[in-house]
Amino acid sequence: MRRREFEMTEHQEIESFLEESSFGFLSMIRADGRPGITPLNFVYANGAVYFHGSRIGEKMESIRHHPHVAFAVAKEYAIIPSYFTDPVMACPASAWYKSVIITGSIEVVEDVAEKASALEALMRKLQPEGGYEPIRPDDPRYAPQLKGVAVLKLVPNDITAKFKFGQNMKDEKREKVAAGLMERGLPLDGETIELMERYRPRVPRP
Repeated sequence: MRRREFEMTEHQEIESFLEESSFGFLSMIRADGRPGITPLNFVYANGAVYFHGSRIGEKMESIRHHPHVAFAVAKEYAIIPSYFTDPVMACPASAWYKSVIITGSIEVVEDVAEKASALEALMRKLQPEGGYEPIRPDDPRYAPQLKGVAVLKLVPNDITAKFKFGQNMKDEKREKVAAGLMERGLPLDGETIELMERYRPRVPRP
């Protein structure tokens, strides 16, 4: 059961995380009934999740038989050592992260304009520096690729999110963790401290 302190329900926060992320795990039921997971790049655009890949293969076969899927995206920001708050016991050790799980149905995009739009959005995410001609449905140079590639669209039925940044901690322990992160100084520790403050409960815990 998910702890309510960590549940994220603000749509803008969830969308922002999906828009800044580029990699996730697609969970499907294979054609023979076995579960399967595929790691892949994605782009979140216009309220849907888009993927691309080959028109043939296990993933496409699975989707044809079982279009209902789940998709997970997560980012770990910091491992919180037990000794930040307890010099003896291992129990306080934790990890702070954001995670989103989307469930829904996948459909194969056949409309060329939508395929081009999705692939262009994916390129802007993965190659923001440019260096390529924009993907347009009316560009004959892209016609063979647009015809040959499969673009998949996950339309969400439900989106749940967990952002865990010490919301359940008393102020004294939270301050110890922040001090430990500041002293440690790993690449994401500073951002983690900012997120601790951002998601801090408005009413202090006793």
